[in-house]
Amino acid sequence: MTDPAPLPDGFSVGHWSDPEGLTGCSVVIPPPGTRGGIWVQGGGPGTRESDTLNPLSRSKEATAVLLTGGSAFGLAAADGVARWLEQHELGYWTPFGLVPLVPSAVIYDLGTGDPAARPGPEEGYAACENAHGGVPERGALGVGTGATVAKVLGRERGSAGGFGYAAIRTGAGETVAAVVAVNAAGDVLAEDGSLLVGPVGDDGEMVRGAEHLVALEYAPQYKAAPEGSTTLACICTDAALSKTECTVVARAATAGIARAIDPTFTPVDGDIVFCLASGQGEIREYGSMQIGAAAATAVAAAIRDAVRRDPDGGPPVLRP
Repeated sequence: MTDPAPLPDGFSVGHWSDPEGLTGCSVVIPPPGTRGGIWVQGGGPGTRESDTLNPLSRSKEATAVLLTGGSAFGLAAADGVARWLEQHELGYWTPFGLVPLVPSAVIYDLGTGDPAARPGPEEGYAACENAHGGVPERGALGVGTGATVAKVLGRERGSAGGFGYAAIRTGAGETVAAVVAVNAAGDVLAEDGSLLVGPVGDDGEMVRGAEHLVALEYAPQYKAAPEGSTTLACICTDAALSKTECTVVARAATAGIARAIDPTFTPVDGDIVFCLASGQGEIREYGSMQIGAAAATAVAAAIRDAVRRDPDGGPPVLRP
């Protein structure tokens, strides 16, 4: 498989993984002064410092973005990210020192491995130590270590999710990259709409979970309910966007989730998209429209990348 274009200059991504406990975290560190935005689309999000990305908030930048497993417990990993950023003199300027702003979001992976295994401050710090530019590592690592998908018919019928990446260039020469943690309740669809990953049916073959859900006469009787599902994405671009435009792009990028996951934005999914823009200079008219369209395409491609890759290079594997 051909590697995609690298991250925009100055961006880096790092992972910490627990292959025994089946959890982990991933951090995106942009260049200083990068603007940020966020769009929350799902019904069950878990976040920290997300309000700093509100266009009405005073802060003008995001120092890093953390995507973490461990459900709400995993938000503690942001403490370690903030400590690493402070040590490297990165943060939001205040009269009495730099304060790192680390908007964070979680996936629920407690039902995959050891529910007592959760990323904390040391693990967040380690993810920063592992961060680098270029093309991030993808697959069952970082925040994607314990991720699962295709759980509409029950968690026990699901398959492995993971961490994915894709990047494209606009005609104006800007890079629009997407990193994603795919832990969705829904199926993952290929580019032509065919089933890439779906629930395992009674005969052991994959089926379309969305079709089965629609056809039910009564509420499903789950052995293991698909509670706590989420797709998280972070757009990284070197385009010049305002803080408000970053929010516009994050909203537009959710279209990529809907193209690649079905059903999506359900009550049990906490879907969130961040957007980080490092470009300086004049903001182009309709630039956010172009970057938003590119971001949606990159998010859909990154979701498919996450489930097409595993440590052995084979097809997705069923999680316990």
